[in-house]
Amino acid sequence: MPTVSTEDYLKQIRKLQEGAARVSTSALAASLGIADASVTAMLKKLAGQGLVSYQPYQGVTLTEKGEAFALRTLRRHRLWELFLVRHLGFSWDRIHEEAERLEHATSEALEAALDRALGFPRLDPHGDPIPSHDGRIEECTGAALTALPTGALARVRRVADGDPELLRHAGRLGVVPEASLEVRERFGFDGSLRVRVGGRDRFLSAEVARHVFVDLLEARDG
Repeated sequence: MPTVSTEDYLKQIRKLQEGAARVSTSALAASLGIADASVTAMLKKLAGQGLVSYQPYQGVTLTEKGEAFALRTLRRHRLWELFLVRHLGFSWDRIHEEAERLEHATSEALEAALDRALGFPRLDPHGDPIPSHDGRIEECTGAALTALPTGALARVRRVADGDPELLRHAGRLGVVPEASLEVRERFGFDGSLRVRVGGRDRFLSAEVARHVFVDLLEARDG
């Protein structure tokens, strides 16, 4: 069975692979907060176990075996995140670290019971897809809010969960999964937006907007 460290590496590689064919050592090191040299050593070890395909200076990808382990860990992590919000009253910006600990101590029986208790959910509190028990996962679709024109109407699909402070800010503004919004104005000098959400106009910086992904509903003439 993979160690906690192995599971963390495989899960993070899987998440980074969503935006790239291969994951660079530096990107993986930055996301884990670990030195490049330590990451390189670990990737060589994982390659020896048949969990990743690694070539120096060319990045890393998961093998089929590594993908299966990564999706299992990701499934447990996202199930726990939903449980913490839905049943224990945690806010969506406080669940990541708790789920990090719980995912590694979850047996198959507990995973199944958790899934059943939650009603076999498809999405976690941030709008990210929860892998199925048999290792299938929906693609993370949706356009970045920054790509929408003035007048566009959209529904928030997901908000990237990498920064707790960003999640707190987005939550205060009402920019959460399933919220409907309208792009009222775009500011070219800094890329910020004025959007209508929850019956109020809100200003979003470009940094916040690029972490929000939406489904376009329709567009009005600006």
